[in-house]
Amino acid sequence: MQLGLVGLGRMGGNMRERLRAAGHEVVGFDRNAELSDVATLAELADKLESPRAVWVMVPAGVTDATIDELAGVLGEGDIIIDGGNSRFSDDPPRAERLGEQGIGYLDVGVSGGVWGRQNGYALMVGGAQEHVERLMPIFEALKPEGEFGFVHAGPVGAGHYAKMVHNGIEYGLMHAYAEGYELLAKSELVTNVPGVFKSWREGTVVRSWLLDLLDRALDEDPELAELSSYTEDTGEGRWTVDEAVRLAVPLNVITASLFARFASRQDDSPAMKAVAALRQQFGGHAVRKR
Repeated sequence: MQLGLVGLGRMGGNMRERLRAAGHEVVGFDRNAELSDVATLAELADKLESPRAVWVMVPAGVTDATIDELAGVLGEGDIIIDGGNSRFSDDPPRAERLGEQGIGYLDVGVSGGVWGRQNGYALMVGGAQEHVERLMPIFEALKPEGEFGFVHAGPVGAGHYAKMVHNGIEYGLMHAYAEGYELLAKSELVTNVPGVFKSWREGTVVRSWLLDLLDRALDEDPELAELSSYTEDTGEGRWTVDEAVRLAVPLNVITASLFARFASRQDDSPAMKAVAALRQQFGGHAVRKR
């Protein structure tokens, strides 16, 4: 099957190679000419036979502009797939706008990171059944082998919504491992913290790919001494908490893990200064001066 692929960075570039290895013809475009198969989006469209399908893997901030430019060179019967981390609420207006030109639209949450080329990508798809069925050869090539790794989650927007919740859960899981690491590292009894994590990789109820990756990181730097604690967050964590507030769902763990990332960026937390001041005022507790 033919596929246009826009955005050939860490994810898109590996997706192109996995699809080609499965026998699909992929025409890729990237603003970096060294990565690109064609010079322009118009040339990409010309190289595909109608009805065409073009998968967009670009940062959320430029997704709308990219899709609008694509819409100018595609036509009736074509499909645009947004596999980036767009907010789910952006999807229905896009689908409606494209639908006026007879262009179909799918939103696909993609998980797998830089390991997806080797292991496959988990795909969460939103959109019309007819469009999903048409792209199934592509989805089958991208997903991991076996029963799991793909879902048609619902109508337009459902794919990105599912990926948003996936990333919220990821925040909580990562922070639980991180807190466990800190406690083990502070313990007077445990002398082999990396070994403890390695022992958990088989036979335990906490084994996971994230645990495997933490073990890998500890092999490279047992005390994580080379890393700063500053941790970014992507939009999905915030959007997940926004939805929890809207739907009155108590996301205690996910919300706390998001706020912990905010705390990681403060060299000297104003809030904790206030806590220290209050403890001194009401109880005469000692405080540390800078």
